[in-house]
Amino acid sequence: MAIVYSLTPELRTKLKKPIGTLIRGSFAETMKRLKDMTEKEKPAAIVSVGDTVSKNLTKNHLFPQVSIVDNRVMRKGIQPIPLTTEKTIHTRNPPGTITEEAVTAIQDALKSNCRVRIIVDGEEDLLTLIAILHGPKNSFVVYGQPYEGVVVVKVTPEKKAEVARILKAMERSRKAK
Repeated sequence: MAIVYSLTPELRTKLKKPIGTLIRGSFAETMKRLKDMTEKEKPAAIVSVGDTVSKNLTKNHLFPQVSIVDNRVMRKGIQPIPLTTEKTIHTRNPPGTITEEAVTAIQDALKSNCRVRIIVDGEEDLLTLIAILHGPKNSFVVYGQPYEGVVVVKVTPEKKAEVARILKAMERSRKAK
């Protein structure tokens, strides 16, 4: 399993801040605002990262094209959440890293013509960056901000460039196998 990116202590602090629009409030409030945003902006696709946000979107009839989950909430194991997907991809991604395998899984899922669930053995949080980098222009990448609400990242060339700079700072030297 090739690790392509590793989280540095400096980036760990930086990435605790939302990289998109934070929608604060109760579950009902955040989902209503997200629904309104979706109806107004009609995103090319929705990608959800995280078990709780994926479940909440589905419950509110906002069906992500790609749902990236790890069967954990706040680092505690949970029963797999029911999602409406036609395809499931399993990938490995240790905490604090992004693997080549996970990048490929997200790229494949985004190219798919059906709803895909990616189940991560490890941790899915940093895969938000890959979803933004490879997501279709004007799509939404949605993830949870613990104890605050949900974050919506509209995929734009500027957001892709911002994420590319973060990933560059995380890049590990690639050694020949």
